[in-house]
Amino acid sequence: MAVISDTMPAASETWRFIRRLLKRRTVAIGVLILALFIGLAILAPWVSPYSPSKLSIVNRLKAPSGTFWFGTDEFGRDVLSRTIYSGRLSLLVGASVVTLSAVIGVALGLLAGFFRRLDAPIARLIDAMMAFPDILLAIALVAALGPSLLTVIIALAIVYSPRLARTVRASTLVIRELPYVEAAQALGISTFHIMTRHVLRNLLSPILVQGTFLFASAMLAEAGLSFLGLGVSPEIPTWGTMIAAGRQYVGQADWMTYFPGFAIILSVLSLQMVGDGLRDMLDPRLQRDL
Repeated sequence: MAVISDTMPAASETWRFIRRLLKRRTVAIGVLILALFIGLAILAPWVSPYSPSKLSIVNRLKAPSGTFWFGTDEFGRDVLSRTIYSGRLSLLVGASVVTLSAVIGVALGLLAGFFRRLDAPIARLIDAMMAFPDILLAIALVAALGPSLLTVIIALAIVYSPRLARTVRASTLVIRELPYVEAAQALGISTFHIMTRHVLRNLLSPILVQGTFLFASAMLAEAGLSFLGLGVSPEIPTWGTMIAAGRQYVGQADWMTYFPGFAIILSVLSLQMVGDGLRDMLDPRLQRDL
């Protein structure tokens, strides 16, 4: 494992790393797609041609055309506008889940990896949570807490935090035995200072890489929960609810499922591409093969 120096990298080194990262075609494509989704989500009220909730029975199940680029649904609502607005919620859920998972997972991983007496119970807890399939555990938690945006975020954060905790724990076990950590302990530096300044700072690379994959998994899981009717309120447009509504019209109005489905695929794929690029650039063992 590469150990980051105690001094913060210069701005020039950061930009050099970004340029090297973007030289990889797959990463550049992933960043462009992700930036497009983020831009559309932020500018949704201005770029959406229609209101996502405006009903128009006259325009019910209209095929894609110059007026309705992605067609309309069973209530005459514009599929393009609903797809754009759905991206806002998916990105919000993904970012919130990653943030909350990082807080929980990093705390558990640091405690388990740094304190030997806490390692066994926390490791068993992580193993027990990871023994359940992600989507089944998320469904159980949402069903117990009640479907809402907040419960979806909490449930998915609980589901995905063990992944990050295991990564942090494994890295902490290695860093804890390095000479500079032992020297800091010998000098009487507080445990909290050692954990945050000397250990946590050297975990930023694996946390960042794992966070991109958790972001994609959270967006995909949110779509799955919404498809099953366990996500947010049906009045709020999401990619999952759009696909669930469109399955009744497969063969008659396929565009109702195609476009939100493509949006899910592109957003998740872009995050995976960026995550793969970060992993290859930040892992010194893989850097030698590049």
